[in-house]
Amino acid sequence: MEGKEEDVRLGANKFSERQPIGTAAQTDDKDYKEPPAAPLFEPGELKSWSFWRAGIAEFMATFLFLYITILTVMGVKRSSSMCASVGIQGIAWAFGGMIFALVYCTAGISGGHINPAVTFGLLLARKLSLTRAIFYMIMQCLGAICGAGVVKGFQKGPYERNLGGVNFVAPGYTKGDGLGAEIVGTFVLVYTVFSATDAKRNARDSHVPILAPLPIGFAVFLVHLATIPITGTGINPARSLGAAIIFNKHRGWEDHIVIRAIPFKARS
Repeated sequence: MEGKEEDVRLGANKFSERQPIGTAAQTDDKDYKEPPAAPLFEPGELKSWSFWRAGIAEFMATFLFLYITILTVMGVKRSSSMCASVGIQGIAWAFGGMIFALVYCTAGISGGHINPAVTFGLLLARKLSLTRAIFYMIMQCLGAICGAGVVKGFQKGPYERNLGGVNFVAPGYTKGDGLGAEIVGTFVLVYTVFSATDAKRNARDSHVPILAPLPIGFAVFLVHLATIPITGTGINPARSLGAAIIFNKHRGWEDHIVIRAIPFKARS
């Protein structure tokens, strides 16, 4: 019995399982260290090499993300049937797997955002400055455009025949359905990012090793399984924008709500 108790103690959380509720929870005593809020403007960052290196990392990650995922989508679309290719599950694994790998590679350099929606969410939470957020978003979009552009450059005919991996609302669904699917899907992703990188988790769940890129990549995989049949799954403005710009035809723009709000004459 004594040995049993010893085993339990070794595997137990060092913090109490019974968390205080109500007014008892309103205390200044914390078992974790909350990082300070990032300043809104930090001009000094522009003189730092780490700032530019982080932007390059975001560019390269988004470039590789678009390159691999669009090629996967094209491979499925050009096949005679879903069974003759990796199918929807394969596309979802490509997106989720690439996010896992790229977040793992770039987390120590830029934080591994690879998505303007994630960057914007972290900006609102004061996890990074406005200067860095804008720079990241620009580099992410440029990387996405270049990634899609390389695919088109290698395989222009198949690229245009297979719609270039652009996002659009599938027949049978309304634009409202597509918008709702994208909002909920993006929320799932950003919620997972915040949860997996939370300072409280690192302190209180230190007995449970967690590799942050794994749940983030898995969240992307699950969201793609759910929403590929509806919109092809965007949940990443850079991914949708890059594919639409390089494809540059009406079908690539018609369901982009932001783009439709401004005059844009795409090639037919």
